[in-house]
Amino acid sequence: MPSADLEDAISSVVLRCGPSLAVLTSSFPLSDAAVNHLIQLPHLRTWSVNDPPPGYSVLSFPLVFPPLTEFTLGEGTAQGWLSLFQRLEDRVPATQGVTPLSRVKESLKCLNVNGPTAPIIDTSSTRPIQMFQNLVRLSVRAHCYGGQCAFRLDNGDVTELAMALPQLENLLLGSPCPKNTCVTTAACLLPISVYCAQLDAVETHFSTTNILGDLKNTSVDPQFRELRSLPRCMLRRLYTHAMPLTLDESDFQAVVDGMKYLPVHMEYRRVHWHLA
Repeated sequence: MPSADLEDAISSVVLRCGPSLAVLTSSFPLSDAAVNHLIQLPHLRTWSVNDPPPGYSVLSFPLVFPPLTEFTLGEGTAQGWLSLFQRLEDRVPATQGVTPLSRVKESLKCLNVNGPTAPIIDTSSTRPIQMFQNLVRLSVRAHCYGGQCAFRLDNGDVTELAMALPQLENLLLGSPCPKNTCVTTAACLLPISVYCAQLDAVETHFSTTNILGDLKNTSVDPQFRELRSLPRCMLRRLYTHAMPLTLDESDFQAVVDGMKYLPVHMEYRRVHWHLA
């Protein structure tokens, strides 16, 4: 069947689904009418969407987004949906009672951004995500291509994200690459470990250019003093992927010791590191 005909057929099926529909996962695009219908289903809990949102204005958006617990954004869709959510959050005051996003902000536990060309990770993508404060899992499948690193956050941005999402157990912000051009450092692991007390797994970029100095700085810099005194999570998995690390044996041991010290109460049981 031609893809356009298949899209029409699947959209037709979706339009006939009633309010009991709870799960929809499809790799095919849907018509704007079908997407609009799904948004109005009161019991939809799991949805994998492969289309940007229809051209909603704030005033034309359906009354209330469904109380999803898991929302997966396919390739090329994240920017449109997250931008729409931010516009709704900015322009529709919560003081008016039930807002278009009030239910999903309470219910959403898992947000996945998928696809080989997932968006660059910067504040334009993380700021809307911060409204979903009950997230347990955040997974952004961003990959670095063509000599460019896709990670554009700094330590302050990562700290702000961690503070906004205190229920996180899995924070996966794209596979770290060998470019070493990101401005985050190993010090960002300290606020992550403090503000996300239930965290089990972390995947994030940080520069290893001065990793020994960065680790040492967390133990002496006054701005980290309060954080060092607070309880921290018991992290079990830290994924480093292709981060470069060129050290002699003694310096490598210093990094291992520093990573253990940085989050005092963290246990790094699974650290994957490819040595340069």
